[in-house]
Amino acid sequence: MKRLPTRHSTRFTTRCMTPRLQARDGGFTLVEVLVALTIVALCLAAGLRAAGAMTSNADRLGVNALAQWCAENQLTEMRLTKVFPGTGDNSFSCTQLGRAFTGKLAVRNTPNPNFRRVEAQVFDDRERPLLIITTIVGRY
Repeated sequence: MKRLPTRHSTRFTTRCMTPRLQARDGGFTLVEVLVALTIVALCLAAGLRAAGAMTSNADRLGVNALAQWCAENQLTEMRLTKVFPGTGDNSFSCTQLGRAFTGKLAVRNTPNPNFRRVEAQVFDDRERPLLIITTIVGRY
């Protein structure tokens, strides 16, 4: 025959469970806090890396824009003189916004003798190539 739980035993069981539940509802365990801190640290590290990459790319794009101005200035000056360029290589230097650049203009023949291919290559202060612009100049 089964014994039915008495009122006293039921009350004892609920009294024993209540303090446990109240202690558990009071906060997080140390392991939960450490896991949360690890996740936050990984997210912050990824964010810092992305911000560093964006800063580096912005600086590189700024330098390339300045180098492009130098090359375009040289090509525009060649067009404004209205003199048909002779073939060969010429060096130039340029300063844009306080940055010094060096460059090379290479003039080459084309199959049509009335046109020349002009290539402007710009280098940084360590002689690393930054960009190359190529155009065709016609006889005026």
